[in-house]
Amino acid sequence: MNPCGVGIGETIYEAYQHAYEADSTSIFGGIVALNRAVDAKTAEEMSQIFLEIILAPEFTDEALDILTKKKNIRLIEVSTEQSQVERQVKSVGGGVLIQDEDRFELSEVDYHVVTETEPTEDEWKGLKFAWNVVKHVKSNAILLAKDSQTIGIGAGQMNRVGAANIAIQQAGVKAKGAVMASDAFFPMDDTVEAAYQAGVTAIIQPGGSKRDQDSIDKCNAYGIAMVFTGVRHFKH
Repeated sequence: MNPCGVGIGETIYEAYQHAYEADSTSIFGGIVALNRAVDAKTAEEMSQIFLEIILAPEFTDEALDILTKKKNIRLIEVSTEQSQVERQVKSVGGGVLIQDEDRFELSEVDYHVVTETEPTEDEWKGLKFAWNVVKHVKSNAILLAKDSQTIGIGAGQMNRVGAANIAIQQAGVKAKGAVMASDAFFPMDDTVEAAYQAGVTAIIQPGGSKRDQDSIDKCNAYGIAMVFTGVRHFKH
């Protein structure tokens, strides 16, 4: 229910490479989802490791020849069109919970820079990528991204700084110069402190905490750019 690695690229092969390198350990025995046709080059690369399932809108004949030689692999063609389902249903003791599906997309005017430091062009690209991905990570969620790929994901933790520490530990030295995304606001400025110590240079989060100013002040002190979206992701 949580992605171990996400990548984008000019080609589906490049995107897969970025996703694989994001977490080459956890992908073993995993599921790979692609939004473009799987070609022979990408299929050959994926065939080098054990995968349970590969989902894509299409497989070329050459890709099928390569992948069907693997034992116990499931190849599934799926549409990339958005489903019409607008509600999510979760079972609970004695009933169900029904909530709106998180489909909110931000336009340029929805981003609000709240710090003295503005994100650079590269940081903006990373922030938007990270914000699009963190919605698919269970709350509390913190995600680090750099160079068109995730480099650290902290998922489903009991507190936000705990999720941040997991993401930072996973990223290691790659955290220096990375961007951070949080699915919900920072209740304290401890996550900003952790981000600074790791070398993160820009942060995106919904905002809305009574103590937002504490995080803003700490970002200003450290020269970190912070962007508020005004919209909370919420995956439970």
